[in-house]
Amino acid sequence: MKGKPRPQATPEQAQYAMDRMIALAQFGQQDIAARLGLNVTDLTCLGFVVETALAGEPLAAGDLAERAQLTTGAVTGVLNRLEKAGYAHREVDPGDRRRVRVVMADDAQARILQVYGPFYARIGALFADYTPDEIAVIADWFTRAKAALDQSLDEIRNNKR
Repeated sequence: MKGKPRPQATPEQAQYAMDRMIALAQFGQQDIAARLGLNVTDLTCLGFVVETALAGEPLAAGDLAERAQLTTGAVTGVLNRLEKAGYAHREVDPGDRRRVRVVMADDAQARILQVYGPFYARIGALFADYTPDEIAVIADWFTRAKAALDQSLDEIRNNKR
């Protein structure tokens, strides 16, 4: 399968396009969170809950705190709000009764897809414009860019003044 002709772009143009997309996504996350009755931090944590639920993996409250880079006290507040909004609930870990698992509510995914569904459909249509090899490059770039961002954020966080 041959890809469509693509306009030429410099790394600077690509970075500018990425910066604009990230800025829009940040504002969009605020709008999506509000539509779901959450704040952005809660929405981010809900994403981790959904991710682990779909993977069939248990998620301990402490693990959520680590993934979201929040204190356990902050995660307690997040979980209180997710429970109140009906997206998740806590269960005692059967393997260690001192641990609490975060479990996605049965209807949470459907409620979330009501908001995210049109976006995912548009992105799916966009990916349909690319060959499997081009998609592999895009996925590789996003994976490597995330690693570079993780490293940069670690440096920023560890060099607080």
